[in-house]
Amino acid sequence: MSDLKTDLLVIGAGSGGLSVASGAVQLGASVILLEGHKMGGDCLNYGCVPSKALIASGKAAYAQSHASPFGVADVKPKVDYGAAKDHVADVIAQIAPVDNQERFEGLGVKVIREYGSFISATQVKAGNHTITARRIVIATGSSPFVPPIPGLDSVPYETNETLFDLRERPKHLLIVGGGPIGMEMAQAHLRLGSKVTVIEGMKALGKDDPEMAAIVLGKLRAEGIEIAEDAMAAEIRGKAGAIEIEAKDGRVFKGSHLLMAVGRKANTDKLNLDAAGIETTRSGIKVDDSMKTTNRHVYAIGDVAGGLQFTHMAGYHAGLIIRSALFGLPAKATNAHIPWATYTDPELAQVGLTEAQAKEEHGGNLEVVRFHYTHNDRAIAERKTDGLIKVMVVRGRPVGASIAGAQAGELINLWALVLANKLKMKHVANMVAPYPTIGELNKRAAGAYFSPRLFDNPKVKMLVGFIQRWLP
Repeated sequence: MSDLKTDLLVIGAGSGGLSVASGAVQLGASVILLEGHKMGGDCLNYGCVPSKALIASGKAAYAQSHASPFGVADVKPKVDYGAAKDHVADVIAQIAPVDNQERFEGLGVKVIREYGSFISATQVKAGNHTITARRIVIATGSSPFVPPIPGLDSVPYETNETLFDLRERPKHLLIVGGGPIGMEMAQAHLRLGSKVTVIEGMKALGKDDPEMAAIVLGKLRAEGIEIAEDAMAAEIRGKAGAIEIEAKDGRVFKGSHLLMAVGRKANTDKLNLDAAGIETTRSGIKVDDSMKTTNRHVYAIGDVAGGLQFTHMAGYHAGLIIRSALFGLPAKATNAHIPWATYTDPELAQVGLTEAQAKEEHGGNLEVVRFHYTHNDRAIAERKTDGLIKVMVVRGRPVGASIAGAQAGELINLWALVLANKLKMKHVANMVAPYPTIGELNKRAAGAYFSPRLFDNPKVKMLVGFIQRWLP
């Protein structure tokens, strides 16, 4: 048994915890990092990285069978599902060294591969170690939430933590949950040769702007995905290769494999939070605007804090912790400038307020600017014209942006910058975008805001006429 002391103890080596640990140690603090499972956390091993790799495999297969509009013959792709999973594993392996134990030990972090459990307000037990820390950061992330649906405990099913180890292509994949994870994996598997049915208890992609979600869902249905909405699962039965899901309204869905993708739950079970006086809520650990828990020595960041569950959100929190815990400076978290994206094809992205939220908050001061992909020359050239960008503007300043279409996850970056720095539409309009790019959509949206003010304004026309009469 050993007693250790440190300036900063980080519990969890996912994206948030790793960012805090690397930043703190390089700024001169002593840091201990605990991880009882895999370095890199959910994002690297079960989430963002493997899902985007599998989506890339699906895109490659889809391109082969949908090439004729470009003058190239369609061919039926020969999909090797196991080889696609090898591609996923290779992508993880290439990124893993950035997150591995050796790199962080090289930076000066003491890494202990054990789970941590509080024994007092400032002490944590991890394996044979008792660690006393001036400040503690909980960054234990989240895990798949599996609801207690009758019969589920006797039927084999996958979650995002097991799906990427599956080597046999599902003949007919049933997905319970129509959120981002469910819809991304639905399209990827359809394109890799599986039949897919999504069963959603409410509305698919229900957290996004419904107009934008409809664009994406229309494309997914057109590709062949069955999306059953308002279909709350009441019972699951069957066996491997023959699974049935019965909804509360009596609808029955049959398939060979089952993926549960209904949400996430904060990883707090192993922490013994009561010993440290740390309170929780239904969604995770209770924190204030500075990410402090009810124990003034302890912070919680990322998924475990119960807010927006994105890797980049955890990274944002990490920056706040560095400011607060190391420099003693005030730091308050806000979601107002945090973007998110769903990587279906077409993509779906959001930052700030949706149209409905902006109407509720700003009422008659709101202007909604719309610009369609059909007016973008690059989108036309690549036959990716199913898309729309909407910008919510109040007195010349954007308060939100919603995008559905090709590269929406890239396009939203500009609006995240605008919101983070409180820029105005004029700043976007002043930008010169290279032609022809999908990125021109952002500038054209800003142009759509100013066009009626210039071209439909009688006063402007009178002024121009007056100037023209006097110019030499």
